[in-house]
Formats: sequence, C-alpha cells, structure tokens
Amino acid sequence: MKNIVLIGMPGTGKSVVGRALAERLDYEFVDADDIITETTGKTLPEILREDGLEAFFQIEEQVGRTLEREDTVIATGGSMALYDTAMAHLKENGVVVWLETPLSQISDRMPEDLVDRGIAAPAGMTIREIYAQRAPLYARHADLIVASRDGEGDTAHQVKEVLRTVGMRL
Repeated sequence: MKNIVLIGMPGTGKSVVGRALAERLDYEFVDADDIITETTGKTLPEILREDGLEAFFQIEEQVGRTLEREDTVIATGGSMALYDTAMAHLKENGVVVWLETPLSQISDRMPEDLVDRGIAAPAGMTIREIYAQRAPLYARHADLIVASRDGEGDTAHQVKEVLRTVGMRL
C-alpha cells in the first residue's frame, strides 16, 4: 500500500493529523523531524544554532531521499518541499497531501523566535516570507490539497478530509 506524505508549513498540524490518520488506517506513523533528531542526537533548534541552516538542509534532504516505508503516514518538515529529489523519492511510493493553512492561522501559532520552533529559514526571514517562498513548492509537489480553515481545523475534521480526498489513490 502507498504511503500518505503530509507536507505544509510549520504549525499546520502535520504531526497531529498524521498520528490520527495512521491510527485510523492502521498504518505506521513517522515524523521526518523525529528522524533528524534521532540521527543527529540534537533537537532541530540545536542543529540550526550549532551547525547552521545549510547543515540542517543537508540532513533533512538526506532523510527525504532515503526514507523507505510502506503503509506509513509520513509527516515531513515544513522545508522538505525545498528538495526536488527528496520529494520525488517520497512520491515514488506515496500520495503527497498538502495541509494548506492560511498564513493568518500559521502566524498565530508561531513564536517570536522561529528557530525556537525549529523552523529552517535564513535569519531574519519572516513567517510571511517563508510562506510566500514555500506555498508554490507545496502546490507543485502535492498530489492533493486539503484546506484547513478556522472553525474546521480540528484534527478529526482534517483526518476525515484527508481520507475523503485521498480516496482510492492508495
């Protein structure tokens, strides 16, 4: 069976929705950020502060290019869509679903210091600039889009929408 690969901005609920979706489908769940942490022995903020953005990008891309799973819901990091080779690999055995969330909702969920949240972006880049950079990449890589809006953003609703949208593509 194919994997379900969740992409989207930080703060869209990829991990929370992914866990619930995996449970509903009786799939495994893996969070690419957790693989990065396990591989390096460091948290995402530690990698960003100690090793730098480029080192983080290299590790994240390698995780995306080498992840081999079946019957798994994969929550990617928000910057995974920056790597065409990683996304192509994930698509080989997966349906890519963009959890598309409005910038206003994402902004409300972000701390002042984006590195504290483990968000990989150049210093000084705002969440608005990150969104503007990544939204076209999410759109390009996504096989399907599930929109999350205020009032309908609870986990159960998102899981239901992903299942409805994915349908028979698995």
